[in-house]
Amino acid sequence: MGNTGSDGNMEIENFERENVEQNGVGGSVEMNRLPPWKEQITFRGLVSSVIIGIIYSVIVQKLNLTTGLIPNLNVSAALLAFVFVQTWTKLISKAGIVSKPFTRQENTVIQTCAVACYSIAVGGGFGSYLLGLNRRTYELAGVDTEGNTPGSTKEPGLVWMTGFLFVTSFVGLLALVPLRKIMIIDYKLPYPSGTATAVLINGFHTPKGDKMAKKQVHGFMKYFSFSFLWAGFQWFYAGGEQCGFVQFPTFGLKAWKNTFYFDFSMAYIGAGMICSHLVNLSLLLGAVLSWGIMWPLIRGLKGEWFPATLSESSMKSVNGYKVFVSIALILGDGLYNFLKILYFTGSSIHTKLNKKDLTTDEVSIDPNLPLDERRQNEVFIRDKIPIWVACVGYILFSIISIIVIPMMFPQLKWYYIVVAYMIAPSLSFCNAYGAGLTDMNMAYNYGKVALFVLAAVAGKHDGVVAGLVGCGLIKSIVSISSDLMHDLKTGHLTFTSPRSMIVSQAIGTAIGCVVAPLTFFLFYKAFDVGNPNGEYKVPYAIIYRNMAILGVQGFSALPQHCLHLCYAFFSFAIAANLLRDLGPKKMSKYVPLPMAMAVPFLVGAYFAIDMCMGSLIVFAWHKLKHNKASLMVPAVASGLICGDGLWILPSSILALAKVRPPICMNFLAS
Repeated sequence: MGNTGSDGNMEIENFERENVEQNGVGGSVEMNRLPPWKEQITFRGLVSSVIIGIIYSVIVQKLNLTTGLIPNLNVSAALLAFVFVQTWTKLISKAGIVSKPFTRQENTVIQTCAVACYSIAVGGGFGSYLLGLNRRTYELAGVDTEGNTPGSTKEPGLVWMTGFLFVTSFVGLLALVPLRKIMIIDYKLPYPSGTATAVLINGFHTPKGDKMAKKQVHGFMKYFSFSFLWAGFQWFYAGGEQCGFVQFPTFGLKAWKNTFYFDFSMAYIGAGMICSHLVNLSLLLGAVLSWGIMWPLIRGLKGEWFPATLSESSMKSVNGYKVFVSIALILGDGLYNFLKILYFTGSSIHTKLNKKDLTTDEVSIDPNLPLDERRQNEVFIRDKIPIWVACVGYILFSIISIIVIPMMFPQLKWYYIVVAYMIAPSLSFCNAYGAGLTDMNMAYNYGKVALFVLAAVAGKHDGVVAGLVGCGLIKSIVSISSDLMHDLKTGHLTFTSPRSMIVSQAIGTAIGCVVAPLTFFLFYKAFDVGNPNGEYKVPYAIIYRNMAILGVQGFSALPQHCLHLCYAFFSFAIAANLLRDLGPKKMSKYVPLPMAMAVPFLVGAYFAIDMCMGSLIVFAWHKLKHNKASLMVPAVASGLICGDGLWILPSSILALAKVRPPICMNFLAS
């Protein structure tokens, strides 16, 4: 699944640099004024975390089910946490009730808990491997396709999905706890997203930061209101299929038929403002290459490359080329980065081990370190989590999974799960180390490796289900471990106790295991989820199922000449990455990102146009008012995303109540 985390914080770089230069990363904090770890977790904080977690779960679920491309929202979650508690404090102060001061530690704990909650919606497989199990995706993959065996389905269910999330999510929380000191203090891994979030939180809790925060809060609320009202206004004109502003033929009807139009989605404009220009332009290039050139040409070969009697949605027709070519791009990009990160991780660890011996035991703080860094390290190692607790917890949760998951999915044998949990800590370490250096969470690529291996090993009858579920198992452990390290980095820089961080992460994960399935079913019951011609296409569900079929069946699953196209695009993905890493800097910075290019191959061009509109706004804003743009872009983008996302709640309630929009606005040729 796409995630643009490595680019999500670029617009606030200038503000961060100024803040670091003036105050240091952590700011000056008196050690004796730090609240104990239990006081960092507050009732108002938990309430705020739940509300923020629910809001963002709805937002990311929509993004999951439409395009699968999700920007990094950690910074906006920290901003929203600040907004919530400041509003809470003002309201109760007007009632004459005195409240505790809002500290950076409480802010960090709220952000951690909220992110843990909505991360389950992001990575729980609702738009990929879990929905790839349902009958609709099975039929889209072709009931007569070899390897796509009858019975390899499981319809979405609230109970089993919630249970699956509970038994798979908590293992990842404990996998790397014994190595937290090595990763954060000894290796000094930067974890860019975690550092960016810490800088923002530290900035809020200074006199200068308070003034800055007020401007950001005002901008957030202004564009949140606009986005919410605009989404509500659009609803009135969407009273049928292909109706409303979301089907506006901006560039003419012929372009509209090939998905080239602007659909007025504030969520994707906001996402485009957060993502880098390179990501957005790569999306547009992929859209032009696929929907502008390739798919019209392949449609013209109907009767030569594939039977003219097949519908376009058949996997042996145009849809097969869309799915497998996008898979080739994703696998080429993923394999290259996977091997690069492994090499980079291994060589970096080897260098560090040659310099000094590292253990998980506490060591004395280096007196030559800067004062703030010494204090951060003291706080970080003071509230340690006993290693035996982490080890016993990991074994206990693993045993529960080994018992429960084969009961849910008999195709995935218990001994496969035992092997998965034995190698998972090693994979988690590699991923967390690589993410600390590059900000790239490669969990889905580890999951894809597991998918292919299990699909091939489990055999024709069990391979698809075993591959999809095993992918989710590995991906969940590896991703959550990496997310925890990002949050621990944020906590390290904000003088927040690791105990409060891990407890808040556990609370957020538990809430997310309940909230994520509920938000999924809000969409699943209210909208036509999985329709390849509708708004909620869920592109990664069909992609993941076909990956599993490939693992079972091999290349015989591909339509005619598709293998040659796959070879070409796989090679292009490798070549593009090599050019970006090894080519001249002046040229390499313009090389497109294959992973981003792959998304519109299946989804369409419309959202790439929205994202580029966001990029254009940021570019113009920086040219006209650079300093203001650096400060306000994250707040404005978050407001646009949250307003549009929150309208999903009333619109889905109206859909469940069978209340239809009163007007259908569509466009016909004269």
